[in-house]
Amino acid sequence: MDFNLAVILRESAARTPDRPVALYDGGTMSYAELDRLSGQVAAGLVRVGIGPGDAVGLQLPNIPQFLVAYFGILKAGGVVVPMNVLLKAPEVAHYLGDSDAKALITYAGVLDDAAKGAAEAGVADVFVVGPAPEANAAAPFEQLLADVDPSQAPFAPRRPTDTAVIIYTSGTTGRPKGAELTHFGLYMNCDIPGRLFSMRDDDIVLTVLPLFHVFGLSSVLNIAVRFGGTMSLVPRFDPATVLERIQRDRATVFEGVPTMFVGLLHAPDLDRYDVSSLRIAVSGGAAIPAEVIDAFEQRFGVVILEGYGLSETASTATFNVSAEERKVYSVGKAIWGTEVQVWDRDGRRLPPGRDNVGEFVVRGYNVTKGYYNRPEATAEAFAGGWFHTGDLGYQDEDGFFFIVDRKKDLIIRGGYNVYPREVEEVLYSHSAVAEAAVIGIPDERLGEEVKAFLALKRGTELTEDEVISFTRERLAAYKYPRSVEFRDELPKGPTGKLLKTELR
Repeated sequence: MDFNLAVILRESAARTPDRPVALYDGGTMSYAELDRLSGQVAAGLVRVGIGPGDAVGLQLPNIPQFLVAYFGILKAGGVVVPMNVLLKAPEVAHYLGDSDAKALITYAGVLDDAAKGAAEAGVADVFVVGPAPEANAAAPFEQLLADVDPSQAPFAPRRPTDTAVIIYTSGTTGRPKGAELTHFGLYMNCDIPGRLFSMRDDDIVLTVLPLFHVFGLSSVLNIAVRFGGTMSLVPRFDPATVLERIQRDRATVFEGVPTMFVGLLHAPDLDRYDVSSLRIAVSGGAAIPAEVIDAFEQRFGVVILEGYGLSETASTATFNVSAEERKVYSVGKAIWGTEVQVWDRDGRRLPPGRDNVGEFVVRGYNVTKGYYNRPEATAEAFAGGWFHTGDLGYQDEDGFFFIVDRKKDLIIRGGYNVYPREVEEVLYSHSAVAEAAVIGIPDERLGEEVKAFLALKRGTELTEDEVISFTRERLAAYKYPRSVEFRDELPKGPTGKLLKTELR
């Protein structure tokens, strides 16, 4: 059986060729145009020796060329390796070398590190979007588009179980590993979630999540194209820019990580913008604080549907499907075709109930087929036949899942388990707190002690003693932080997710 994920573009282009697939600074791109240009790129890649199963690094921000290159690689039968535009040369070399990439498509603004990394990995074919120094050996991206008869553009047959994307994990427990996501898994993980929140072909999705991240790639780009919607491309999150684009493009769907919702809520000129076009918001990437959900829904007049997933599950594993069927503060139920259970440390399934916290394990069509060239890591992650997520939580009697924390973030203070998210929820309930992160720090007597990092809302003040007093009144004695550090802003990753590894 042949199945290439690029079929989602081919079918939407055939159905609505003139509908815009992307809005961006400088113009629009129609489905027909994306279909044609990506076919030209596919032909150009075949011309330089890219064949079925060959990996190609894709290192671009949220610009139209990302879409063109992404579908071009798939049509050529290649494997897409999405890469953060902020990677330094050694990181670029690791991604390309570890995935056995044969080529790299990158951005002029990061070409120096990209070219050095490609050279170190032995990748000779580097194509750059944007003006590049003449002395650099990279070829212009337009070279892939040249001299191609659109009617002869390739559309390589692939099997459903063939790898379509190698997405690299965050590397919080070591060097990033490449999770292999299949054509069928990625298709199902855009088709099912898109149906769950009723994605429509007249929807305009504010696309600020990086497309090189699994959340943006699978839950925004693939869903939008599968259902013939339109993406409003925003290369970088900035509250004022996002609000302006919602107003300008009449965006109907906003998908983001919790810090983006916080940023929009605290935008200084929020009242100046018309955001009435929004019909739905989706949160993922990290657990969103209850206070943020309540405040955002009240201010913006839309429901936030929270879901859960990770790179290895092609983005989505559980989801709250609608305002009527959701359970607020939960991450929803397992999506169709996916199984999620809660296991104790001995591999036994735990019964429902908030007192039965264990590790989430997942199996289904959406789960990675394994880590590329890492059989030991794959075997460890799939112990017992289920994928071990490293996330802690519980399931209630109605089947809804609740995230408690990351397994690696658990703080053990004097023998007691402290879940940072519980402490963070209390901190977010303080009117002066904009961002909060809680970690464990070494302590000679107790093993670990609880420490909070805070960024305050503009124009507010708070002391360490006041924070400790506030939390002590609301948490058990072993849970509240004993030290507090204030920052202007907490460190974040490419999607806006708080990086506790840097705080440690």
